[in-house]
Amino acid sequence: MEGGLKKGLTLLDIFCVATGAMISSGLFILPGLAFAKAGPAVILSYLIAGLFCIPSLLSMAELTTAMPKAGGDYFYIMRGFGPLLGTVAGFSTWLSLSLKGAFALLGMGAYVSIITNIPLNIIALICCVFFIILNLIGVKEAGRFQVFLVLGLLGVLLGYVLWGAGAVHTKNLRPFFDKGLTPMFSTASFVFISYGGLTKVVALAEEVKNPGKNLPLGMMLSLAVTSVLYALVIFVTIGVLKPQNLQETFTPISDGGAIFGGNVFKIIISVGAFLAFISTANSAIMTASRYPLGMSRDKLLPRSFEKISRRFKTPYIAILLTGFFIIMVILFLRLELLVKVASSILIILYIFANLTLILFRESKILSYRPKFRAPLYPYVQVLGIVGGLFLLIEMGTFMLLLTALFLLIGYVWYRAYAKKRAVQNSALIHVLERLVAKDKELASESLLTELRDIVIQRDEIIEDKFHKLIKDGMVLDIEPPLRMEDFFKEVSDILSKDLGMKSEELFDKFLKREIESSTVIAKGLAIPHIAVTGENIFKVILVRARAGIIFPHDQLIHTSFVFAGSLGDRILHLKVLSAIAEVTQGPGFIEQWMGAKNEEELKNVVLLAERRRD
Repeated sequence: MEGGLKKGLTLLDIFCVATGAMISSGLFILPGLAFAKAGPAVILSYLIAGLFCIPSLLSMAELTTAMPKAGGDYFYIMRGFGPLLGTVAGFSTWLSLSLKGAFALLGMGAYVSIITNIPLNIIALICCVFFIILNLIGVKEAGRFQVFLVLGLLGVLLGYVLWGAGAVHTKNLRPFFDKGLTPMFSTASFVFISYGGLTKVVALAEEVKNPGKNLPLGMMLSLAVTSVLYALVIFVTIGVLKPQNLQETFTPISDGGAIFGGNVFKIIISVGAFLAFISTANSAIMTASRYPLGMSRDKLLPRSFEKISRRFKTPYIAILLTGFFIIMVILFLRLELLVKVASSILIILYIFANLTLILFRESKILSYRPKFRAPLYPYVQVLGIVGGLFLLIEMGTFMLLLTALFLLIGYVWYRAYAKKRAVQNSALIHVLERLVAKDKELASESLLTELRDIVIQRDEIIEDKFHKLIKDGMVLDIEPPLRMEDFFKEVSDILSKDLGMKSEELFDKFLKREIESSTVIAKGLAIPHIAVTGENIFKVILVRARAGIIFPHDQLIHTSFVFAGSLGDRILHLKVLSAIAEVTQGPGFIEQWMGAKNEEELKNVVLLAERRRD
């Protein structure tokens, strides 16, 4: 990789990326088709679809604040379920986002035709090339352009609601459930694609400033504003248009604007729709391109997709691939059916978001440390899974078969290319370890180390001298009870190999130090430390004794930090002692220390603890 991604996105950027990704075809094209299915109750259909998103939103917010990395839902599904489902998820999301972006570019045609006679494909291609260049320049610049688009769009729609409310004919809303209750729920499944922007925004997690706060808050604000805006705009549209006209039109909002605002306002609404579609297209390229990047980092795609521009800090190969694919779709494919498949894929990904959160919570991995935790676990996640399955069933058998065909593409690539290269550990392995075995060989340490490094990067933890000593130090995990003398003999044998000193000499130093002054500084905690001859020497051993080490006066020690350092490193001695005291007195230290499953987790308990660093 040629450098890290630039952290340039703020709370406003996140809100606008998610909102811009949601307000497009879901509002400017689908309402007429949805009204034909559910009648006036389509207002509730949109709200119901938004409610079904809440569990997945909470799960995605927790997972992305724990793992704010490029690739979003692919990244955490990969870490939760392993490379097979990770490959399928990565390909599926990239395809669905790219297809939705192409659909947005082509969808402008219905509204642009009101203003100009320029051929649709020409407009779509020009906009696509423009957004490719914009995203190559940088995510901050693309995000700022997204803010301009979305704020302009929200202003137009707010004007539509306020102006149109006075022209609403309430008789158009009666009877409200004229199609019955069942169509209202099936239509919620039909319009679910309108809320696909939540998947897009998590893909940008690595480029967000303060992701622990800005990601969940931006996503929640976006879903709330979008859901309410959908309901209000559709309420006005139903109230001003005749039912037979509404269910036949592909430009319902512009047609509604013409009723109470004339041709001038109709053109303004068309401009707003144009902003919405290009906003969706921009965010599609911005977010879809992060999936090849994340998959390349995990060796599921060739390493060329991992390249990041030195100048602009953007994944230029992944952006160019995504842009090229969208251009091919614009030129050669019909998208209506493919967009429905993309919607069903998004539902599946939302289901997996809830399943992945459950896996990570139940794995009890100590280095899984989200900044935001989803409330009411696991009931919210179970509700999200059941709700997603309900929406999938409402899609119908034919759509499910087509979706399975798209998922098969990812499976074939995994078998042909990724299987022999991917080595990623998963939370599923850790859950199985807890459920069926105590075999510590079952789970590798790669996921634990990766999650630890993500927390360090996310929280901008300074790797000071103490951090490096612990990271490079040894760990002893002692099961049976042990006398202090036997313990000193064991650590002396270990240190003698690194220090080039006799084990007996080190043992005598530890014993003499303990006789002079006890190194037991708190209940269950001892810090045996000695000075040795030489320069720039400092070695640390972390020790957990489950049954305990018996020190003088029958003091039982479960936690010990053993270190040996040069005589001249007095200041470092004091800093290490201070850091150990701060770490061990932190909230929850004993529970985390005794609950750690292996040596890597024991290190992580210390490395990720909150303390002063210098």
